[in-house]
Amino acid sequence: MKKDIHPEYHKEAKIICACGNTMTVGSTIKEIQVEICSACHPFYTGKEKLIDTAGRVDRFKKIQELQKKTSQTRKGKAVKKAKSAERKIEKEKEKIKKEIAENSKPKTKAPAKKAAPKKAKAAKK
Repeated sequence: MKKDIHPEYHKEAKIICACGNTMTVGSTIKEIQVEICSACHPFYTGKEKLIDTAGRVDRFKKIQELQKKTSQTRKGKAVKKAKSAERKIEKEKEKIKKEIAENSKPKTKAPAKKAAPKKAKAAKK
């Protein structure tokens, strides 16, 4: 092993739980603070206990409620595509109506222009 690259090892490191239970183990850290240990964990004790650290359960419930609200008000892609298709059809109908209106108007004849007299080629020679 190389020297001076490994952390210091403590043979009697303390693990302190939030419930007050302490254990001694070997670790590179002298003292470790934990929220749950085998003495207070519901799986090991058999007691059902709701552990709400920093309001995580409440925050989870709020997020679920917000997701339900937004999913009810949010429109899907299919609805948006259908609306855009309807708008395109309406624009096309308006164009066609304008063309029909322009073509159905009676056209007034413009006064005929008088043709300029043609010069004969023979006169040039």
